[in-house]
Amino acid sequence: MRVRDGDGDGGGEVTAPPQHLVFAYYITGHGFGHATRALEVVRHLVAAGHDVHVVTAAPEFVFTTEISSPCLHIRKVLLDCGAVQADALTVDRLASLEKYHQTAVVPRESILKAEVEWLNSIKADLVVSDVVPVACRAAADAGIRSVCVTNFSWDFIYAEYVVAAGNHHRSIVWQIAEDYSHCEFLLRLPGYCPMPAFRDVIDVPLVVRRLHKSRSEVRKELGIADAIKVVIFNFGGQPAGWELKREWLPDGWLCLVCGASDTQELPPNFIKLAKDAYTPDLMAASDCMLGKIGYGTVSEALAYKLPFVFVRRDYFNEEPFLRNMLEHYQCGIEMIRRDLLTGHWKPYLLRAITLQPCYDGPINGGEVAAHILQDTAVGKKYISGKLSGARRLRDAIVLGYQLQRAPGRDVGIPDWYSLSEKETGVRQALTYHDFNGSAESSFEDFEILHGDMQGLTDTMSFLKSLSGLAGNDPRSPEKQTRERTAASVLFDWEEEIYVARAPGRLDVMGGIADYSGSLVLQMPIREACHVAVQRSDPSKQKQWKHTQARQLANGGAVPVLQIVSFGSELSNRAPTFDMDLSDFMDGDKPISYDKAKEYFSLDPSQKWAAYVAGTIFVLMTELGVRFTDSMSILVSSSVPEGKGVSSSASVEVENRVVGAPCGVMDQMASACGEANKLLAMVCQPAEVKELVNIPTHIRFWGLDSGIRHSVGGTDYGSVRVGTYMGRKMIKCAASDLLSESLPSCVPTLSGDTNPEEYEEHGVDLLKSEASMEYLCNLPPHRYEAVYAKNIPEVITGDAFLEKYGDHNDVVTQVDPKRSYCVKAPTRHPIYENFRVEAFKSLLTAAKTDGQLSALGELTYQCHYSYNACGLGSDGTDRLVNLVQEIQHRKTSRAGGPSLFGAKITGGGSGGSVCVIGKNCLRSSEEILEIQRRYKAATGYLPIVFEGSSPGAGKFGYLKIRRRSA
Repeated sequence: MRVRDGDGDGGGEVTAPPQHLVFAYYITGHGFGHATRALEVVRHLVAAGHDVHVVTAAPEFVFTTEISSPCLHIRKVLLDCGAVQADALTVDRLASLEKYHQTAVVPRESILKAEVEWLNSIKADLVVSDVVPVACRAAADAGIRSVCVTNFSWDFIYAEYVVAAGNHHRSIVWQIAEDYSHCEFLLRLPGYCPMPAFRDVIDVPLVVRRLHKSRSEVRKELGIADAIKVVIFNFGGQPAGWELKREWLPDGWLCLVCGASDTQELPPNFIKLAKDAYTPDLMAASDCMLGKIGYGTVSEALAYKLPFVFVRRDYFNEEPFLRNMLEHYQCGIEMIRRDLLTGHWKPYLLRAITLQPCYDGPINGGEVAAHILQDTAVGKKYISGKLSGARRLRDAIVLGYQLQRAPGRDVGIPDWYSLSEKETGVRQALTYHDFNGSAESSFEDFEILHGDMQGLTDTMSFLKSLSGLAGNDPRSPEKQTRERTAASVLFDWEEEIYVARAPGRLDVMGGIADYSGSLVLQMPIREACHVAVQRSDPSKQKQWKHTQARQLANGGAVPVLQIVSFGSELSNRAPTFDMDLSDFMDGDKPISYDKAKEYFSLDPSQKWAAYVAGTIFVLMTELGVRFTDSMSILVSSSVPEGKGVSSSASVEVENRVVGAPCGVMDQMASACGEANKLLAMVCQPAEVKELVNIPTHIRFWGLDSGIRHSVGGTDYGSVRVGTYMGRKMIKCAASDLLSESLPSCVPTLSGDTNPEEYEEHGVDLLKSEASMEYLCNLPPHRYEAVYAKNIPEVITGDAFLEKYGDHNDVVTQVDPKRSYCVKAPTRHPIYENFRVEAFKSLLTAAKTDGQLSALGELTYQCHYSYNACGLGSDGTDRLVNLVQEIQHRKTSRAGGPSLFGAKITGGGSGGSVCVIGKNCLRSSEEILEIQRRYKAATGYLPIVFEGSSPGAGKFGYLKIRRRSA
């Protein structure tokens, strides 16, 4: 049968075959888009005289308002759940997996039995799925052919969720892929995602609903003049519950609001639409649309050439592919979420009406799909040589489905798409409509010999930057930054290069108690540092001219270290560093740590190199490694410096050369953390206890105060000295008490203590406290009962040294000429360890506001303990106070607070605060409000850190080599 393309308006009909057919059409339980596109296919099948049984959880009116026929049968059943959305822009990944498990996995056997019986009872000729996995398996069990119609599949969507939620959910992806593999073939819609479960594919045109009324008819009914500019506010089936304001629209504009609640009050330039309003007619009558991306909105925007201002959703993975199609046909522009929530709409709307959408492909996908389904039901074979039987697929996760995207930093769609298609081995599709939107991937200039990019978009970008360097001619007349010029001659592009990646971290709890042995909870953030390293024979290494000159003057080729740091010109430091590795040696032994620190202090603009080259020196000193090859290193970091999110720890896991007196918390989080989990570690010295899942209803943000923080600063160092002084005092007091409890006596800490007071203190306890290595091993009750009253608030360095000798800390020194706060720095780690233990336990408590309130209270206590130590700042205090104000303000909004606590992070004295709240749209709005209010008060707009990514250990390393021309 000839497929009728007609004039592309979707108005054609399907010619009926001789026999009457029965179709079972399963529609996934996610959003209106699936129902509206299925509706168009169903309409053509019913018009041809066939019976169609629609199995759906969507409202019946979606179908019955368009199709009035006894051949249409609606069966209300939910067989999958799609993606669970907390609100219009927030997908709850773990909740999605858990709901799917309860909906489709637990009752699987009973579902299959019921569906097989029902399919046989209606005598179905063909099962159609959009895109319910179990429908394909049920059809196979019933001996009925099945076909899927979709632009994405749930194995692709859920695979990224599994990466975030844990591999114990991996079986869900396997089962979905297995179910899909039973279908005959896939009718693939434009804007499609990689779908590895389907090996046989037919591409069809856009499936869009037809128009019932003209633009002028719709406007006349609404009382809108033709000259008035109209935007339709359309977020699918999600209610538009947020506050809308008159001044958000350009003068003279009107906004049609879909999904507004009955009680919602709108400004006079906003018009509330009826719940069952026919959206295609309204779209065609508008000048642009504002909403979120979904297949239905995108396809109809393209079909009716309606400019689309879109706002991204995190973690819904079909979106980038649809976005690519919008932008390809000049039909879409992105609005950042902050501007949506704050009403900064005008520039986007005014830009939108200048677009000239140019989609000219057919839009009769409903008709085309109905033809193919009808032919398949009567026995026609569209696909030949189909593999027989159920085909177990390799785990879909290994394809790198984790997009891990954030506003402004998304995966390049053509790169991602071509990579996925290549890896899944999808055969060439039969084409009714040719749109693939693919382009050459610049990072594919490199062959990956080892490792996996894991879908990390910043890693893709880093490889792209390397590819750009490989083709860069430093003699080009085009102006290049110094760092790019230096980097372009850094590597031999024909040889292997190693790439590693490590993220910064958000200090959720633990902070400065790490060097006292506390339990800490750290979350690796999305921002990360990439390093590319190449080793080479000294005689063959590419060298900068001044390096070559030095080599010649010294009599020949010796191992050389050359480093380029991207971003240096924004940080007021030199972009390059080079040295002879022999500079680290004194004869046949490495130089001392003090001499190494002195070496890197010679030039302040190159002191940063200690973080990179210092790791090499540590290997030489601690492990006896001798480097006979030269090394070239490129460092590129998106972890901002001085924000308290461990920009340094994302580069190195050592501090003896740099001289920062920090603990091991930051480095271990960057090295051993995992995405969307808290690294729970006892710092004695570095025992990773477990990776704690962040409950899906909880979210953490970092807010930068704009006040530069440094663990090398005097405040941090003096607090650490005070803490070790306190530990020394407690150990001495415990020794004194132990002596008091034994036959021979020595003076106690206060000099006048009655020995009988201490009979209650067991000898074993006193022995352990006298030999205590970590202050956090002292419980708060013991500290208060025995030692607190004798710890001074402040002591001078010389007084301490005279009485106690030394504070026994290998990375700090007591300055005799200054005074040190002792009591607060001693108390902080003892109580912080207790707070962190309580925080960790509460994470697994019942999901209530009480749980969040308790977690928030612990963060507030931690914050004020920092302040008592002298590590606060005006900026971080202001941010914490703003969180408190928003949390406790009286509001008419239902549901209680969304933000519950905040604390200064890391080393304090500036940097960022960590905020804890509900994982919902409202909390994001309130974070934006804090940003706005902080800027109004200080002139500085805080950076927001949100999202997570794997640590260096989880990432591993890539070994790459440039492909030959």
